[in-house]
Amino acid sequence: MQMMTRDVLLEMDQEEEDDDDGDIVLENLEQTVVSSFGALESQPDFQTPEFEEFNGKPDSLFFNDGQRRIDFVLVYEDESRKETNKKGSNEKQRRKRRAYESNLICGGLQLEATRSILDDKLVFVKVHAPWEVLCTYAEIMHIKLPLKPNDLKTRTSAFGNFTWFTKVLQVDESIIKPEQEFFTAPFEKNRMNDFYIQDRDTFFNPATRSRIVYFILCRIKYQVRDNVKKFGINKLVSSGIYKAAFPLHDCNFSHKSEDLSCPNERYLLYREWAHPRSIYKKQPLDLIRKYYGEKIGIYFAWLGYYTQMLLLAAVVGVACFLYGYVNQNNCTWSKEVCHPDIGGKIIMCPQCDRLCPFWKLNITCESSKKLCIFDSFGTLVFAVFMGVWVTLFLEFWKRRQAELEYEWDTVELQQEEQARPEYEARCTHVVINEITQEEERVPFTTWGKCIRITLCASAVLFWILLIIASVIGIIVYRLSVFIVFSAKLPKNFNGTDPIQKYLTPQTATSITASLISFIIIMILNTIYEKVAIMITNFELPRTQTDYENSLTMKMFLFQFVNYYSSCFYIAFFKGKFVGYPGDPVYWLGKYRNEECDPGGCLLELTTQLTIIMGGKAIWNNIQEVLLPWVKNLIGRCRTVSRAEKIAPRWEQDYHLQPMGKLGLFYEYLEMIIQFGFVTLFVASFPLAPLLALVNNILEIRVDAWKMTTQYRRMVPEKAQDIGAWQPIMQGIAILAVVTNAMIIAFTSDMIPRLVYYWSFSVPPYGDHTHYTMEGYINNTLSYFNIADFKNRSKGNPYSGLEKHTTCRYRDFRYPPGHPQEYKHNIYYWHVIAAKLAFIIVMEHIIYSVKFFISYAIPDVSKSTKSKIKREKYLTQKLLHENHLKDVTKNMGVIAERMVEVVDNNLRPKLE
Repeated sequence: MQMMTRDVLLEMDQEEEDDDDGDIVLENLEQTVVSSFGALESQPDFQTPEFEEFNGKPDSLFFNDGQRRIDFVLVYEDESRKETNKKGSNEKQRRKRRAYESNLICGGLQLEATRSILDDKLVFVKVHAPWEVLCTYAEIMHIKLPLKPNDLKTRTSAFGNFTWFTKVLQVDESIIKPEQEFFTAPFEKNRMNDFYIQDRDTFFNPATRSRIVYFILCRIKYQVRDNVKKFGINKLVSSGIYKAAFPLHDCNFSHKSEDLSCPNERYLLYREWAHPRSIYKKQPLDLIRKYYGEKIGIYFAWLGYYTQMLLLAAVVGVACFLYGYVNQNNCTWSKEVCHPDIGGKIIMCPQCDRLCPFWKLNITCESSKKLCIFDSFGTLVFAVFMGVWVTLFLEFWKRRQAELEYEWDTVELQQEEQARPEYEARCTHVVINEITQEEERVPFTTWGKCIRITLCASAVLFWILLIIASVIGIIVYRLSVFIVFSAKLPKNFNGTDPIQKYLTPQTATSITASLISFIIIMILNTIYEKVAIMITNFELPRTQTDYENSLTMKMFLFQFVNYYSSCFYIAFFKGKFVGYPGDPVYWLGKYRNEECDPGGCLLELTTQLTIIMGGKAIWNNIQEVLLPWVKNLIGRCRTVSRAEKIAPRWEQDYHLQPMGKLGLFYEYLEMIIQFGFVTLFVASFPLAPLLALVNNILEIRVDAWKMTTQYRRMVPEKAQDIGAWQPIMQGIAILAVVTNAMIIAFTSDMIPRLVYYWSFSVPPYGDHTHYTMEGYINNTLSYFNIADFKNRSKGNPYSGLEKHTTCRYRDFRYPPGHPQEYKHNIYYWHVIAAKLAFIIVMEHIIYSVKFFISYAIPDVSKSTKSKIKREKYLTQKLLHENHLKDVTKNMGVIAERMVEVVDNNLRPKLE
């Protein structure tokens, strides 16, 4: 082994480097492995797996001997059977692979190679980890394993005596049996007798075995160049030396395995979780965690809890919507808009220069009726409710998350965090650790780190500016197209044309701009996903958690600007800085700023949210379901025709789609963006929680179906919580209070209507003898003298207009002829004061309630704290007692030996 391995590596050193720098194994890890299995050079000869014929058992999860379990599968294409002229490149790949597999064998793993029965160019290398290897790396990875059965964990239902009522929603325990629970502790080889080992074959479950083997695969070297070791299965897969690396599903999802030793967990998950008929059932979270690992389990636990909480928000939202719908016919200001003697006689000023005509207010009759549904008192109540709801959701989720941490043994997970192989590969600089005062390797100096951070921040800022540029482009489109629609759509002055009745210039512009905005959002998302990964790779975070958190913040920041910028524009900028007809404000000195309908921009914001939320849900389902299903269907069509036998499990799984390391990241991102829509702009769209609820009920089952049937099994990973998504949701919850208060104050007309009702409908400002909304439209539209138009802003002449000398516009200004003509009137200042007072009061009330709720609800329940302390105490006591028993036993043996020695030495003398 010594001569052959060195010869191969020396030959590889002479080759030109065709991939990125490899990975350097941590010295302490390498020393541990060497001490456990012996130095690599001490092995007898260069080893590679021998080819074995397939034994004809398609459901088998074992080597051909039927004894050694397959923990991982590596797939490559045999270079000798490739139809290519790149012989040198093929030979180089073969040498790297041979060195890698040889080092795997020297590291203690066992390999068995089998050629594909569907494609003779493919070779499947099955990997098995023996007992000694599993024990060694379980200690290195600080994996918690069972000590003894746990008699403390007694799960009680929240419904108490009403469990019979929810039984139909529960998972059938006769099908998916509850897992036995244990006291656990980090594994130590020298305390092996303390652990609950009844059967060595089942002590490490398949998920743990796969995780250990993947840890080894990521840290075994395959090349040495300039004293830098290259290693890791990820590098080999990305460079094409291996085509895939994955753990196996345990059976076919549609039927049970014929192997009696197979647990058939995939089949159970499909039947009780992923199948459409189980859509109403609770998720089998313990089985999901056991099969896929804690990281996927915590995602589905969070998604399920979020969906349950959405049920309450959806009920209240629908109630508020129905309140507005039922009372829309009692909406006084909408009646005035539609009334032929009020809205039909109000001539509105043109909303653009030259081409736009004068128009009558009653052409916005239909949109004003729809606006009454969303802009009602129920909207205010719902906005306040959602401010409290989001706090309850986050606080109760923390408690639920703490329970899962205890039940899934991830309370002290941070101790298990390992550095990423990609980080270790770059550790070429030696520095002194300030804490330990010992030398340690880091990838770059402090100055180099500052440069990287600056470059990454600049790249992120550039892409955010690019998104803002796209939003500005949409605004220019809106300004330009509105002129066209204004000039083309109105065919008569009465507003009775069917097209004109439902498709006003504002509506047409809003719908087309929203569709174009959605298309641009999807395009920028596709591009930036790759850019964000490149930036994060360049930044080089140390651990996988750091990597995901860094990528999360970049992606969310981008998505936040990308998805919400158009909504923020409509809600807080459109129609706010337009001037008045005689002196309009121009954007970029050329385009006249957009104006809102007389009822405000709330309906347009609702339209924008509906299109983006609905379009995003449809697009995501196409990407997540239809695309992998079509790819798998095409793959099956290509292989089935040549299949003479039933394909083995590893070959079936190879033809499934890879999930990818960031697969779960995109699932979280999708839901967090939805969470933003549900909370940030809910004051304009109370049906958003209902749409989110329906989408999430389908999303849970779609994700379950996708993972169980269409994708290879992911490598199980540990996770303590949902990571950086938790503080992101907390930030959204805080921002949501501000945005909803500002939407009600500045986007809707609720505050101006209340000011009119309480102050300006009665003397001294109004003519009515009692509080009323009558006359609101006439009193809140200002007058403008047509003769005061400038040539640039003069509207298109209209037939019969010579009878009118004034037009109306949406603002609170003094009429022409007044000493302060066209200046803001007293009503304007009353409204501004009321809006600011409303924002301050609403924010303080909701923030006070949120603070009280956060303080009153602890993050970890008292019972969970007691269980954690109790289990820790019993675990330490158990280990201590066992240790004392061993010491006592050893002392007894020593004492017996001493007595025997003394007796043997003294007896002859006494005799």
